[in-house]
Amino acid sequence: MLAESCIFCKIIRGEIPSQKVFENDEVLAFLDINPLSTGHTVVIPKRHAERLADLDEDWNAALGRVIGRLSKLVVSVVAAEGHNVLQNDGAVAGQVVPHVHYHIVPRWASDGLGYRWNAKSANADELTQLAQRIRAAL
Repeated sequence: MLAESCIFCKIIRGEIPSQKVFENDEVLAFLDINPLSTGHTVVIPKRHAERLADLDEDWNAALGRVIGRLSKLVVSVVAAEGHNVLQNDGAVAGQVVPHVHYHIVPRWASDGLGYRWNAKSANADELTQLAQRIRAAL
């Protein structure tokens, strides 16, 4: 099911043009119109879902199969030194378009994009308790 006003659903329906690089029954991938780097590709499910939790395992698996294969190809085509695969889930995480999507962003040492990962030390007991809670929720 597609949403009437969603920009990505409009791309799926062909109402908004895109530079498609991959398409099957479940997934569409196209070049980002505001790329962070050459080859920046957006990968979306061909079903409207705002958050990852809104997709069932089959849809998430379909995305995963395409992302792995397409990442390798995009990196090769643009001769990138590496790449990021990004998925922002929810506005607080930086999601702008409320439709599940992944970004494949080719990277070069000189691209100036940078990367921020503000890691901090974790308490071993807290990690143990949290891991137990997550396992129990499965």
